Amino acid sequence: MLSHLADRAAAARGPQRILSCFLLGAVSALALPPFHLVPLLVPAFVGLLWLLGGADAAAKPWRAGLWIGFWFGFGHNLIGVHWIAEPLLVNPSRTGLLVPFALPGLASALAVFPAMACAAVVALPLRGTMLARVIGLAAVWALAEFVRGHIFTGFPWNLLGYVWAGSPAIMQVASLGGVLGLSTLTALAAGMPAVLADTRVALPSRLAFVAAGTVLLLMALWGGGAARLAASEVALVPDVRLRLVQANIAQRDKWDPQLRALHLDRHLALSRTPSEVVPTHVIWPETAVPFLLPNDTLARTRVTVAVPANGRLITGSVRSTYQNNERQLRNALVVLDDSADVAQVYDKSHLVPFGEYVPLRGVLPIDRVVPGQSDFVAGSGRRLLAIDGLPWVSPLICYEAIFSGRVTPPGERPGWMLNLTNDAWFGTFAGPQQHFAIASARAVEEGLPMVRVANTGISAVVDPYGRVVARLGIGERGILDSGLPMALPETIFARWGETIPVALAVFSLLFALMLGSRIKAP
Repeated sequence: MLSHLADRAAAARGPQRILSCFLLGAVSALALPPFHLVPLLVPAFVGLLWLLGGADAAAKPWRAGLWIGFWFGFGHNLIGVHWIAEPLLVNPSRTGLLVPFALPGLASALAVFPAMACAAVVALPLRGTMLARVIGLAAVWALAEFVRGHIFTGFPWNLLGYVWAGSPAIMQVASLGGVLGLSTLTALAAGMPAVLADTRVALPSRLAFVAAGTVLLLMALWGGGAARLAASEVALVPDVRLRLVQANIAQRDKWDPQLRALHLDRHLALSRTPSEVVPTHVIWPETAVPFLLPNDTLARTRVTVAVPANGRLITGSVRSTYQNNERQLRNALVVLDDSADVAQVYDKSHLVPFGEYVPLRGVLPIDRVVPGQSDFVAGSGRRLLAIDGLPWVSPLICYEAIFSGRVTPPGERPGWMLNLTNDAWFGTFAGPQQHFAIASARAVEEGLPMVRVANTGISAVVDPYGRVVARLGIGERGILDSGLPMALPETIFARWGETIPVALAVFSLLFALMLGSRIKAP
């Protein structure tokens, strides 16, 4: 029965093959947040492997594999990043016409990476056994994700390993090999049942491969993670009481000049909400202050009422600087003391293409999604901040938190990470939930707590095991008072970074090539 299905998949051509690839890719995206339908990865990857079997008979197998991977990746990303339409609909009269181009355009660009992976699987000598092809696909899939995370400033959104965001136990693997290493193991486990249709291998061996590569592998990952969590106790940093402020301001209203005072009043009122325990540090989200706060003495004086006595206010704000007599705008994190003085500033260093600046401005006939005439200017790079009363912190603004292995300065270890963001751009469904899951994974990888403050949610305190200590959901307006969890000792991933997952993928690929060379295709 399975061999018959595999043969039918391999025989698919033309529109039938394209539709099959697209649907399998779309199904695979449902394993990601916010859906978490992880078992769907099995039919998706098994079907992909069987379709790749049909590429072997093509005049140019690698080209057939390329298109199979492209249409699978197109379906996967069309569903996975459908929220990309949300920013363009904030001001539909200005950018709404871009939606029919932006969504399929981004999905197509991201589909290039699974296309490259599938082309490599077909081109490499892996035809001798389906087992070799399964292992090879897992390896090159992870390597393609690595490239995607770095090329053209990188966009490592929705890596395959994030499907385990709903399983704190399995996510613990990220402390060893990062989410990228988890992608390799996930692709391996999802694709292994494809060997059941390989009649060139004895049935008992096929069953053993599936038992070991899918069932036992996942049980081992879950068991190891569960044991790590069972032995975990996280103390709180003494004498620290954080207040996270989530004002829930709609993106269409955020930059309305007539509403600026109202938005500031909302943040101030929430910050001063009475409580049994007085906060030591108040934290507002990205660009919470609708003024150039570091440059505006009157605005700072007004905001000072939100600063706890002898404490600090940490907020996002645009600030203005000058270089060579040219004005520059920067997306900044600003720390104020109770005297209205600026104690610390961090400028966002990893800007969002087309959101905060336009690559090749003057060449491409498009403008930024974010309103304004000038591009933002990037800061000098990752660095730690010393804030009175707190451990050293690694500040992360918006999507700076999505870059695995690049959330702290090389060779320096903070006591926690702080992510200020404005997820109102991403709508109220998939985008904010995916962004939160991705940021939370950094806590597991680094063994550091992650404090996340968002304009419209999700704001949360996440402990160094990736568990949510306190949370405000999407669309809620309010405050979150919480202590600050202490950091764990340096994890293996924090020490070695992406060296480990890349080495795992390379080793897996070499092993697959060895298997492919030992068993010749009929």
